[in-house]
Amino acid sequence: MKQLQLHNESYKTLLSSFTEWLDILGYAETTLYYLPNHLKEFLYWLESHGHTELKTVTTQTIKEYYQDLRLRPNQTRGGSLSKAYLNKHQQALKKFKEYLQKHNYKDFRIHLKTEKSNTQEKLNILTQQEIKELFTATNYSHHKTSFKLRDKAILVIVYSCGLRRNEAVHLDVSDIYFDKERVFVRKGKNYKQRFVPVNSYNLKILEDYMYEARPQLNIYNNTEALFISKQGKRMQGQSLLNRLKAIIKITENKVLQEKNITLHTLRHSIATHLLQQEVSIEIISKFLGHSSLESTQIYTHLVKEL
Repeated sequence: MKQLQLHNESYKTLLSSFTEWLDILGYAETTLYYLPNHLKEFLYWLESHGHTELKTVTTQTIKEYYQDLRLRPNQTRGGSLSKAYLNKHQQALKKFKEYLQKHNYKDFRIHLKTEKSNTQEKLNILTQQEIKELFTATNYSHHKTSFKLRDKAILVIVYSCGLRRNEAVHLDVSDIYFDKERVFVRKGKNYKQRFVPVNSYNLKILEDYMYEARPQLNIYNNTEALFISKQGKRMQGQSLLNRLKAIIKITENKVLQEKNITLHTLRHSIATHLLQQEVSIEIISKFLGHSSLESTQIYTHLVKEL
């Protein structure tokens, strides 16, 4: 079903925006993969049955869709689709309805029982003071200076530059443009490239890491990766997260330690802080690499609640 091709432009836009919304909310990579795929199957089915607009979809339409799913053969192991698989389709539609409600789309009137969600709790925004605590903690986050400088550089990339986890992983040394005060994101979402501004203070942190700490870590392999492990290999997302957890632990701040802080939390936090500083939504959208302003609007609603 992954090979299905949508032709309806409005459905393509909805699918892309829905996927980005899930990403902004910080859902796991598996969720970001499966829910949009299940929604794509539903939208493809609508196309195939003459529904070119969501406003023509009724509760009966949904029942017919699920009936077709129950009759569809399992291409992997034979027989019909499993109950678990059908439940995932239901979950995708429930989450899609929640997305539409959040974006004031009023033409999707089907009755699906949706769970109440707390966007603010989900995003788990840190205060600017808490961010300062994290940066301060990098001064004693490891007994080796090279690791402390790397920890501080990681915070610059994922908070100050607002990069996604995968974007940070794929950064190379050559992607830091000191003369232009920019970080080049070549591995952005959906293969989109962008330049992210970085101020002189944060550039100095990156410079200290790159020219003082990184050479000590790069003695085993001649790699161009910006963030490298003590074995000289490119650090992966889990390794970056582990360093963030180590920084949080060393703060001895119980409130910080009890929060479910991820790399994505820092990205959410910088977006929120920029809005609080009255940076325009257009600039923040480009900064984060969103495909549309609509995706960035979630932060404007959040700031009003803080």
